[in-house]
This record gives sequence, C-alpha cells and structure tokens, in this order.
Amino acid sequence: MLLSMTGFGQARHETDRYSATAELRSLNAKTLDLSLRLPRALLIHETDIRQQISHALLRGKVSFSLDLSRPAAAAATGPPFNSAALRAAYHALRAEAQALGVGTIGEATLLAALRLPGVVPTAYEAAQSQPDTADAAADFTWAELQPLLAEALAALQRFRHDEGQTLQTEILGYVGTIRGQLAAVTAHDPQRVAHVRQRLTGHLAELSSHEHFNPTRFEQEMLYYIEKLDIAEEKVRLAAHLDYFEQAARQPDEAVGRKLGFLAQEIGREINTIGSKANDATVQHLVVGMKEELEKIKEQLNNIL
Repeated sequence: MLLSMTGFGQARHETDRYSATAELRSLNAKTLDLSLRLPRALLIHETDIRQQISHALLRGKVSFSLDLSRPAAAAATGPPFNSAALRAAYHALRAEAQALGVGTIGEATLLAALRLPGVVPTAYEAAQSQPDTADAAADFTWAELQPLLAEALAALQRFRHDEGQTLQTEILGYVGTIRGQLAAVTAHDPQRVAHVRQRLTGHLAELSSHEHFNPTRFEQEMLYYIEKLDIAEEKVRLAAHLDYFEQAARQPDEAVGRKLGFLAQEIGREINTIGSKANDATVQHLVVGMKEELEKIKEQLNNIL
C-alpha cells in the first residue's frame, strides 16, 4: 500500500491548568526537512521530539508546532481591577471633596475612582500582566504532553495512508493503460514484421541484379538490420517491469517511492527503445500513448513516500 508524503495530524488536550494543541503537517520533499515550533520551556526536549518524528516520518517537509495556553478560568486570578490603585484614588478624591466642602461623599466618589487611569486595566495591560505561554509551559512536564505528539503522528499517518490509497488506484490505472498499449503493440507486431519483410524482399530483388552485388556482405547487413528492428526482448522486459511495479506498489505500508521511481525509469527506457526500433507509424502512436501515461505516473510518484 502506497503512502503519501502529504499529510496533516492534530491532537488537543485540555485540563483546568492548561490547554495544549499539537499539529503536524507534511509536504513533498526528497529528504526529511523538519522544523519545530515549541514553547521555550520545552526546548530542552527538542532532540527527543526530532528523533520521534524522524523515526515515524522518513521523508517530507514536516513542521510540528505545540501551542500551550491557560484557560480563562485559570488565567483570571484576583479581581478585575487594581485594588491598591482603587483605594488610593478613592481616598484622594475623598480628601479633595472634603477640602472643597462637597457634602456628598460615598458611592459617587467610588464610581469616580473606578474611572481613573490605572484602576481598571485595559485589555493590553491585562494581557501584559498575564504569564506568557512559555512561562505557563514551565508548570507542565514533557511526559504529560508527549502523548499529544504520538496522537498527532498517528493522525498524520492515517491521512498519509488514505491519500496513498487514492494515489495507488490512480497510478495502477496508468500502469494498466500502458499494459493495454503494449498488448496492442504485440498484436500489431506480425503485421509490422510482414511489412518489413515485403520491403526487404523488394530491395533484395533490386540489389541482386546489380553487377557488384556481394551476397556475403548483404547477408551480414540483413542480419544486422533485422536485429535492429526486432523488439521482442524489449516487449518482454517492459511487461516484466510493469509486473514488478505493480507488486512493489501493493507492498503493505512500505516506503517504496524511490524504488517505483527507478522502475519508472526502466519502463521509460524500454518504451523509448521500442519506439526507436519499431520503424512503424502504428507502433509509434502507441509508444506516444505509453509515454504520456508514464509521465502521469512520474508526476504522482513525487508525492509517494
């Protein structure tokens, strides 16, 4: 079963102390290109994280991020205003009111104090006063968060498996088309050989009447010419390569992308040889069709693990 290099996996975990989200993304790449985005407190575990991901994902441009945050309930510690600033403002207003001889001092003074700068923090000031994500992560151990990575890896592998199934069906369909075109070449080959024989017979009658005709040299040239036009071996090798390609593509969950790439090169070599040796318009047309299907296979193999 083929595995795609493209994939996405996500895992989340929430407690009364923190909320954690792990995400893995992978795209096509010839080798493993891994980038991490971790909270500052977990950077000491970067090597372990890289090893775990590298062991599971052999190739691809992979990015892993782990985001930590505190729930609103956990972050909201203490009153939503600055108690000390409120008291100071209230007493200052009260003193000024008494100095001015204002008779009503109480709730109105408290409301006025609440409206003064610094008593009720703005949204920006509140955010600045909260511990950042990296500091929050210091309360959590990697042992708590490691299952998130395993869960995200499993989700990404399922994604790769499902995508690989789709690619396998598509690629094997192209292989089947090439096999059908090869069968058409084989069916047409006797007619091609008969046409070549007819042409050679005509040339032989013309040459044998020439006064400088050399039968031995002519026989050698004929053997070379016939061997050059024979495509029997190429057809056998091409069929064998197609069989091997299908077998490799159906191997259970193995990284066979490079092997299939090499086989595609061999398939292309045999197709090109058939086209160059056939010397026949019908075969050339079938060869063009096989090349077209092979290019589709190569394009899809770029995304196979």
